[in-house]
This record gives sequence, C-alpha cells and structure tokens, in this order.
Amino acid sequence: MNNVKWPLLIYAILAAASIVGIGIAISEKSFIGALGCIAAVIIIMGLGFKTKRKMRENGQL
Repeated sequence: MNNVKWPLLIYAILAAASIVGIGIAISEKSFIGALGCIAAVIIIMGLGFKTKRKMRENGQL
C-alpha cells in the first residue's frame, strides 16, 4: 500500500464532493442542482470503475 493510485484517488474525491453537493442542493431546495450532482456522481463513479478495470487488466493494481 505504498503506492498511491492517483487517478482513483481523484475520482473518489470528486465523487465525495458530488455527494456533498447533493446535500447542499437539497438544503437550498435546488431541484436542478440536486439532479446535476446525482448525474455527476453516476458519471464519476462509472469513470472510476472503468479506470480501475483498465488498470487491473494492465497489471497496475
């Protein structure tokens, strides 16, 4: 666990920030903001899983 997988860390931070954004949008009663953040979470998580699969296939994990 000495090597940090930077792309995966960045995806995790972006996904967490989007989840926080959902909470903020709900508290502000912004329906469009909440939908945008939900879409962002889905896209970011998908990209993260796709990147992880490629890294596993290349033997980088």
